[in-house]
Amino acid sequence: MENLPWLNYHHLLYFRTIVREGGVTKAAEKLRLAQSTLSAQLKKLEESLGAPLFDREGRKLELTPAGQVALDYAEDIFEAGDELRAWFAHEQGLGRRVLRIGALSPLSKNLQFEVIRPAVMAGDRAIRVVDGEFTDLLHQLKSHQIDILLTNLPATGSEAVGVQVHLLGEMPMYLVGSAPYKLAKKPFPLWLEDVPLFLPSTRSPARMAFDALLARSSIQPKIMAEVDDMALLRLFALSGAGLALVPEIGVKFDLEEQKLLRIEKIKDLKERFYAMTAREKNLPSSFHEIIEAGRKALAPLAR
Repeated sequence: MENLPWLNYHHLLYFRTIVREGGVTKAAEKLRLAQSTLSAQLKKLEESLGAPLFDREGRKLELTPAGQVALDYAEDIFEAGDELRAWFAHEQGLGRRVLRIGALSPLSKNLQFEVIRPAVMAGDRAIRVVDGEFTDLLHQLKSHQIDILLTNLPATGSEAVGVQVHLLGEMPMYLVGSAPYKLAKKPFPLWLEDVPLFLPSTRSPARMAFDALLARSSIQPKIMAEVDDMALLRLFALSGAGLALVPEIGVKFDLEEQKLLRIEKIKDLKERFYAMTAREKNLPSSFHEIIEAGRKALAPLAR
């Protein structure tokens, strides 16, 4: 056994800490080791890998190409360790019985309620819900500060690295307004000319598709406001100041009480909702439960 190649993971941790802290001095303080000891451990790692990991210029350390490869592997290794601990903490209740859910601030509260309600009513774990901006919540998800992220924005490019995206469902988009609302007698979308509109921001995929639809018909919309917050879009629609572009769930109760009217269902335009989790080999069963509950809650609305 003594002749078999073996990686000392303590050495790998020391190396990763040196990179993160920006040098041996600060890393030694964080690890509570003598600088000489830490330097010796780093040298042993380089010897075991057969390549220098840093270019040394005085006190400054710069990663070599081999060092960058080693760092990438180190990040994957320690992230896998975090996933291992998180999985057992959820499955066996070793550390906590809390399911931490992040929700995009502008996301419909009706939607959040429908998705989260089954987990709350089950009563077998505490539910903690935090809201915030997409980039911040995505960082919290990747660093295991939250367990699930509810969003209507897809992760793209580098955002999608280390993330699993679960489609909860999709639903049609409507232009809604308060009753009564009189429109020009023209086919859609021609009657939109000069109609005051309250729209989601241009980051929303549904908004981008709506803009493309108008552009194809050479319609110049009269945009009163671009609003990410679903609740605020609802209030503008209720005010009678114009029409709001929303998924049905955002104004579900107002439609049922006829405070708002479905003025136009936009053909082929849908809002998609996602649950995101950190990429893991095995998702805890509690994660699967809330994802499936979300899908069941949204299924009746996808008409």
